[in-house]
Amino acid sequence: MSSSSLGRRVVACLLNISEARRKELVETVAKAALYDSQGVRKEGTTVLNIFNDHDYNRSVITIVASIDSIREVVLSACEKACELIDMRDHTGVHPCMGAVDLIPIYPLGEEVGVEDCAKEARAVAEGLTQRVRGTSAFLFGWADSPLQRGLAQRRKEMGWFKKTTDLQVIRPDVGPPPQKQFGLTGVGTSPYVMNCNVTIDTQDINLGRSIATAIRESTLGGIPGVQVLALPHDGTVEIACNVESVKGSPPSNMAAGEAWPSFSISGQPYCHAPASLITARVAELAGRQGVGTKGTALVGFTPHECRGLAEFALSQGIAEFWKEQRRIRM
Repeated sequence: MSSSSLGRRVVACLLNISEARRKELVETVAKAALYDSQGVRKEGTTVLNIFNDHDYNRSVITIVASIDSIREVVLSACEKACELIDMRDHTGVHPCMGAVDLIPIYPLGEEVGVEDCAKEARAVAEGLTQRVRGTSAFLFGWADSPLQRGLAQRRKEMGWFKKTTDLQVIRPDVGPPPQKQFGLTGVGTSPYVMNCNVTIDTQDINLGRSIATAIRESTLGGIPGVQVLALPHDGTVEIACNVESVKGSPPSNMAAGEAWPSFSISGQPYCHAPASLITARVAELAGRQGVGTKGTALVGFTPHECRGLAEFALSQGIAEFWKEQRRIRM
C-alpha cells in the first residue's frame, strides 16, 4: 500500500498507561506496538510521541497505524503493559483505574468511518479481556452502542473520579469484575481529543477547581468540548483539559481570536477549541485572583499535527518517531 493511500486509512490511539516513573518500562510498552516477539518491525506503524508525567505517574503513547492493523498493534502494547504494571503498587495524583487506563481510537484519514473505529474499539476490548485473563473494560463514544455515552459520563458511572473505588461493585461492559492487579480499562472512539494542560502559579487547589468549573463545557459560558480537572502538580496547580472535537462550526460567541481548527469525518465537519483560547481564559480567571500562569503543555498533538506527522513518519518508515522529534511543547 502506498504512503498516500495508507494516509487515508490511518488512525491514532493515544494509549494511557498508569506508569511514568520507570521510563524504560514505558518505552518497552511502546516498542511492543512496533515490533513482534522476534524484534521484527510491524510495517505501517509508528509511535509519534511518548508523554510522561512523574507526579501523575501516567504516560500517553501516541500510536499510529492503519485501521486494518490498529487492533493487533494496540493489543500487543496492552499485553506488555499488563505484564509490567501492577495497580496494587501504583501511586500518583491523577485519577486512574487501570494499568492500561484508556484506549481511545481516533480517525485521522478521510477513508476511515465512524463504524470502522467503533468496530475496532469493541474488538480491542474483547481481545484484551481474552488475552489477559482478569482484565475488564468499559466502552465509550461510538463504541458504546447504542447509547454512545461520552468518556466523562462513563468515567463518572464507573467511579473513575473517586479517590477509592470498590472494584467489586463495578459492572464492566466486557470481561469479569475488575481485579486489583489490572483495574479497569476504558476503550472507545470519538473525533480526536486534544489534551491541553495550563499551569497556574499557586498551590491553591480550590482556586484551580473554581477555574476548572468556569471553563468546563457543562458550565454556562464554558468552552464547548472542554472537560477539565484541577490537579496538584510539581508545587503548582495544573488545569488539565481534555479538548473534545465538537460537531459543526465554531460557536458564534467563541469566534473572536484564533480560528478554531476544523476537519471532517465521513463528510461531517468538526472543530475544536484552540489551546490559545483555553490558555487565555485560564490566565484571565487566575489573574482576577492575582495569580499568574506558568505555561501550557500539549500532551501530544493537535488533530492536524497528528495527521501530518503520521503521514511523514509512515512515508519515511520511522517507527520510533518520538526519538526523532524535539519540537513538542511539554
